[in-house]
Amino acid sequence: MQYLNENKNIPQNLEQSIKNNPKLYPYFDVNFQGIKPKNYCGFLSIDNQSYFIIPKISDDNNQSLNTFIYMLMYGYDVKLKNEDLMQGVNVEHHIYELFIRLFSDTLLDEFKKGVFKQYITMQENLKVLRGKYIIEQNFNNFYHQNIYCEFDEFSMDNELNRFFLYAIRIFKKYSSYSNLHRCEAVLDEVAYFNIDFKRLNIHFNRMNSRYKKSYEVSLMILQKLVPMTQNSHEKSFAFLFDMSEVFEKFVGRMYKEIDSTTTLQKQGNFGSLVLKPDIMTESKIIDTKYKKINNRSDLSVQDKYQMFVYGVNFKVKDTMLLYPKHLVEIEDDLKLGTGDELIRLKMKSIDFGFDDGFDGYIDEIRNRLEKTR
Repeated sequence: MQYLNENKNIPQNLEQSIKNNPKLYPYFDVNFQGIKPKNYCGFLSIDNQSYFIIPKISDDNNQSLNTFIYMLMYGYDVKLKNEDLMQGVNVEHHIYELFIRLFSDTLLDEFKKGVFKQYITMQENLKVLRGKYIIEQNFNNFYHQNIYCEFDEFSMDNELNRFFLYAIRIFKKYSSYSNLHRCEAVLDEVAYFNIDFKRLNIHFNRMNSRYKKSYEVSLMILQKLVPMTQNSHEKSFAFLFDMSEVFEKFVGRMYKEIDSTTTLQKQGNFGSLVLKPDIMTESKIIDTKYKKINNRSDLSVQDKYQMFVYGVNFKVKDTMLLYPKHLVEIEDDLKLGTGDELIRLKMKSIDFGFDDGFDGYIDEIRNRLEKTR
């Protein structure tokens, strides 16, 4: 297993493998100086070799990897038993396995309460009339002794379960976790189809809402999974996270625990202008920025405009840009606009370097984040 740092050139022995896998191109910068990851971290399995792309949080690679895992678990609300966590963190593909365990365990728990069924409209040639007699089809019915009819059947063979079956079979290619097989066995009456998960149109109501968590986790895994060359001897794939998204989810969920007035991704419609700040509290708008910055001179004009527009339209005077700490501590105050449209902007950074187990880490970062308020 090898460690790769985000935004640092990768070893030359890995360069050709990445060049040979076009599906990886969106995740890496390629130039005359070499190849380096963009702001993506996670797991790579290429030609039976394992690599971890880790954020540059600490000089200790193990600490940086653990911190990354803690951020994922907290930000994406991964709840595992202590024994599962210990087993998961010690396996080679543990980032991927953490989410496979979450999906499989959650789905199996819901299956035990009852598999989701719904009425499906079907048309068949039957020996006896069932439901509605279809006149047009019966005129040309090849099976003259049968009756072509339309009826509703209460079935597990529905769109949601077909998606779960599709996801399970994809995940089984890269994981041998036992509960995946148990979930598949439950869906033995569901027809298998290849599904374009980017064009799903599944709606949740009181009948199937308990499956929403499993759906969201499985969809997230499919979105982060990058399948590559596969044969009987190797299974190459990547499981990569946009660190801007990880940072936003982690800080957003923590803010909700710190301040009960917090809302995430609150959409505001102002004429033809649609705004959606990362984090809003009763008195402040916070936007997370996963980028390196040293002082106010590094602040882009676009970021200033963004926070000014947020403040003016939502009528919130105090705003903040929150960065991960890199080389230096960031703390600066700016004033945007004048008079009634004066918006105060704070620039602050938070140090994510710390390793005292998952619970200890969350408590420490929560304390640090509270100090930025």
